[in-house]
Amino acid sequence: MRSRITLVSLIALATTGLGLLTACGGGDDGALTIYAGRSQTLVHPLLEQFSKDTGIKINVRYGDGTDLALGILEEGQNSPADIYYTQDVGALGALKAANRLQTLPDDILNKVPEGYRSSEGYWVGVSGRARVMVYNTDDLQPADLPTSALDYSKPEWRNRIGVVPRSDGFPEFVTALRLIKGDEFALQWLKDLRSNNPKLFPNNLSALQTVANNEIDVAFLNHYYLYRFLEERGEGFEARNYFFKNGDVGGIFLVSGAAILDTAKNREAAEQFIEYLLTNESQQYFTHNTYEYPLVPGVETNIDLPPIESLKTTGIDLSDLTDLQGSLDLMREAGILP
Repeated sequence: MRSRITLVSLIALATTGLGLLTACGGGDDGALTIYAGRSQTLVHPLLEQFSKDTGIKINVRYGDGTDLALGILEEGQNSPADIYYTQDVGALGALKAANRLQTLPDDILNKVPEGYRSSEGYWVGVSGRARVMVYNTDDLQPADLPTSALDYSKPEWRNRIGVVPRSDGFPEFVTALRLIKGDEFALQWLKDLRSNNPKLFPNNLSALQTVANNEIDVAFLNHYYLYRFLEERGEGFEARNYFFKNGDVGGIFLVSGAAILDTAKNREAAEQFIEYLLTNESQQYFTHNTYEYPLVPGVETNIDLPPIESLKTTGIDLSDLTDLQGSLDLMREAGILP
C-alpha cells in the first residue's frame, strides 16, 4: 500500500482548483461518495486501495476542507456526500452544529482515545498533526523564537511572518484562541498580526519553501510538511519546525477526521470506509507516507517525529472547535482573510 510522494506532485496539486472528482472501482452506480478535504496526492492511493480491497466503488471530490464543508451546508439534503473526510476538525464541528452528521457506532469510536474523537460520537480522528512555527535556519535558532505564538503580533516580527489563512490549521487555531481568550482578544490579536504585514499564502508548501528561501523568517504551519521536503532535499534544507511544548495555543494538536453525513445513502459502506482508515495498515500508511501521528494505540510513530507524549498541548476539547464561520468572519474583519 505504501506509495512514495514527490514534492513535484505535491506542489502541482496544491496549485490546482477545487472540486476534482475521481472515481475508483468501475461505474458510479451505488458508489460511496466521499468529500475529501485532504490532498489527493497524499490520500488517494489509500482510498484506491480501500476500493480494491473491499470491492466498494467510490467517487471522491477533493478540495479545501472548509470550502467542502460550506458546500455541504449549501447543498442541504441534496448533497450527494456519504462521507466527509477532512484535515479540519473545526469543519467537522461546524457540520455537527448544523445537524448534518450521524453518530458513529462505539466499535469505531473506541478505536482511538477519547481526546481524538467527538465527545458525542459524531466524528472520529484518523491521524494527528501538531501546529508549529517553521523557521529559517540561516538566521534563527529555537532559542531566538517566542515560546508563545501570540508574540508574533509584536512589532519586531513585521514583514517576517507567513500565514496560510484558509488551509488546514489556522482557522482552527483561531477558534481555539477564541475559546481560551474570547472573541475580543482574538480579533485584536489578528489585527495586530495583520499590522505586521504577514505574507499570505494560498497553500502550505509555498509558505514552507519561502521560509527555506529566507524570504521570510517564520510561518504558521502543521508539522508534517517539513518532513516531506527533508526526505527529498536532505538535511541541508534550510527550514525546521519549532514545536510549542508548554501548552501554548500555538501548539494545538489537531486531527484529521471522518464522519458520515445525514445524506448518506449507503451507511454500511460508509462505516466500512472509516473502519478501513483506522486499521493498523492504514495508520502505518499515514505514519510513513504523510509523517502524521497515528491515533490508533499500538501503531508506532514515525521515528523522525517527536514522541506524541512530548507535545504538551492546550488540552482543549477538539469537539468544541465548532464555530468555523465565526473564526472566518473574525479573520476577514481583521484583514487576514480576503
